[in-house]
Amino acid sequence: MSQITIFGASMSPFVRKVIAGAIEKGVDFKLKTVGFQDPDPDFRRASPLGKMPAILDGDYGLADSSAILHYLDARYDGPALLPADPQARGRAVWWDEYGDTELFAVGRKLFFNRIVAPLFLKREGDAAMADRAEAEDLPRVLDFLEERVPDVDGFLIGNTLTIADLAVASPFVNLDHANAAIDWTAYPRLDAWTKAMASRPSFANSIAHEQGFFAKIGHKVAGRLGAA
Repeated sequence: MSQITIFGASMSPFVRKVIAGAIEKGVDFKLKTVGFQDPDPDFRRASPLGKMPAILDGDYGLADSSAILHYLDARYDGPALLPADPQARGRAVWWDEYGDTELFAVGRKLFFNRIVAPLFLKREGDAAMADRAEAEDLPRVLDFLEERVPDVDGFLIGNTLTIADLAVASPFVNLDHANAAIDWTAYPRLDAWTKAMASRPSFANSIAHEQGFFAKIGHKVAGRLGAA
């Protein structure tokens, strides 16, 4: 099969999730860097709403990270990202939604206000919002996950990696970039699991690239995930 194009930037947890899924399945792809509402005609053909990620697979365009991973799983050979068992599949889809909504919503308050606004938009972020999310919202999410993540070498669904792991692991990279103040000694299972996921080649390459970018512009990242 021909090479697909992934549109976006891996700094987005949703784009990073798609890149990781494509690598895990062995799908040949190239990344075309675009931003939100980018006028690139191929990107807008694949993503009419101008949101990333999006893909072009030949003449077929599709946007939304979850939709893309469902498509890649059905279209391409390689390890399945969605379990065959109905109950396991339902749970995997649930975790995917959790990562894309509950977890992302908390992480976005930190990442947007501490990283996107000052470094990319050249304006002040809402520091108070980021601090409140870090102090009040983030512990609730971490407590929830600490009780549910598997041992360091395990996965959220069964004994193989699924879309659930990709969706939950990816936002933690953004928390790392935003230097989220987390006492990881209180979350030993989550600490070990997120590090194990970040060390997989499907995530490690993106993380290294992102940390390299931050190093060039003088932003110091926590470096808990990967070698900053």
